[in-house]
Amino acid sequence: MNATIEKFGYPATLIREYAHWVVLLRPAQPTLGSLVLAARSDATAFGDLPAGAHAELATVTADIEAALRGAVAFQKINYLMLMMVDPYVHFHVIPRYEGARDRDGVSFRDAGWPAQPMLGEAVALDAAAIAALATWLKGLWPA
Repeated sequence: MNATIEKFGYPATLIREYAHWVVLLRPAQPTLGSLVLAARSDATAFGDLPAGAHAELATVTADIEAALRGAVAFQKINYLMLMMVDPYVHFHVIPRYEGARDRDGVSFRDAGWPAQPMLGEAVALDAAAIAALATWLKGLWPA
C-alpha cells in the first residue's frame, strides 16, 4: 500500500478492498460515515491511473453510496480530490446532511451544510471508535 493509504490508518481503517481501490474510514469525521477512497497504485495524477481503475470506480462509488445511504441517510455526497499534502490519488468522501447524526453516543454535525464541508470541524476518532465505526460500515457494505 502507498504512503497515503497508510497515513489514513490502513489496515485498521479498512472498510473494503477492490482490485484498484481501497475504501477506508476517515479517522477525522467531518460528518458521520466520512471515508477515504484511495487508489492502490503509486500514481500521483488521476489521469495516470490504469483504465481498469477508472472503470472500477463505477462499482466502488455505487457500493459507497448504497452503504452510506443506509448508514446515515445522506442528502448529498461530496467526493473531494484534494491531494495537496498526501500525493497519491485519493478522494475524501463526505456524506452531507442537514443537522446531525448520532452513533455510539457521539453526535456528528455537518457544520458546513448546505455549503462546503468544514473538514477542520471533524470529530477525531480514537482506535476504539475507529474499530466500532469500521465494523458497522463493513456490515452495511453491499456483497
